[in-house]
Amino acid sequence: MQKENKALKTLVNSEKAVEFIGKSASMMNLLAMVDKIAPTTATVLIQGESGTGKELIAKRLHAMSDRTGKPYVTVNCGALQESLLESELFGHEKGSFTGAIAQKMGLAETADGSTLFLDEIGELTLGIQAKLLRFLQEGEFYRIGGKRPICVNVRVVSATNRDLEKEVKEGRFREDLYYRLNTITLRVPPLRKRKEDIPALIEHFLRNSRFGGAAQQIRRVDPRVVDVLMNYDWPGNIRELQNTIERLKILADNNEICVDDIPFSIRMPKIKSESSDFGIDMPLEEIEKTHIMRALAYHHGNKTKTAQSLGITIKTLYNKLHRYGFLPTQVTVDGPEATA
Repeated sequence: MQKENKALKTLVNSEKAVEFIGKSASMMNLLAMVDKIAPTTATVLIQGESGTGKELIAKRLHAMSDRTGKPYVTVNCGALQESLLESELFGHEKGSFTGAIAQKMGLAETADGSTLFLDEIGELTLGIQAKLLRFLQEGEFYRIGGKRPICVNVRVVSATNRDLEKEVKEGRFREDLYYRLNTITLRVPPLRKRKEDIPALIEHFLRNSRFGGAAQQIRRVDPRVVDVLMNYDWPGNIRELQNTIERLKILADNNEICVDDIPFSIRMPKIKSESSDFGIDMPLEEIEKTHIMRALAYHHGNKTKTAQSLGITIKTLYNKLHRYGFLPTQVTVDGPEATA
């Protein structure tokens, strides 16, 4: 049970600053809205792709509210099956089911007077949704096996990466619960929609490491590294960018990050499918560039095999990649090829 609790809840000292990196217009507008609604008791639904920072928004809502002096409680709604989640959320009485050897207070009760953050709300089963709806409507709930209602004063904030409107239409999410949850909806933009924040995020992750040690000792970053990272769409959003920077820091030689250190999947842009035709008006250089990128992708970044398949020397391939902006320096001599 202790392991389950660790997986499901996080009690955060709300006085700790919630740091946001970046000054893009979309994030500034979002944070202004967050600060405006934080002092209210309105339920808030935070929507956004995985890795965009939805929980940071929830923490800021709590930190900027008058509940900030009390623990901020998080429940991961996708972490447990229905029966265990109900016990975790609402608690249970002693003897209410096999294994209930003592009374247990639920996290909804723990959060009395504070903020309850329901992460991955879209993962709830319909059974738990019905009980959560009653809790939101009445401000009270019953422990499993309980005979009396427990009243609490809780501000509920939820988050999901699902399209709940679509889930409602397809019968997987209760419409009445959906409207209870989204008194106010906040949408966190994906990183590809605020690329101007990427340099600041890179700098932040370079300065602050989750792993410590040598990962923090980077002395130089090739300027082209930022250009390459700016050119990538980051489907995993900020979490993917952070993991990438951590990897680069750990594996860097001589405490220096170079373009070739960046994973091939990030370094090379997406190329149209092989079946697509080249347009008659497409510049010859663009056709060549696309063909080389396809060949490089086919050979999983192995430049020797790519050059051989294209019928050119490795020196020519390197020089073309340099001209297209995918290598930091121009190769002037032939030599053994290392796979990317």
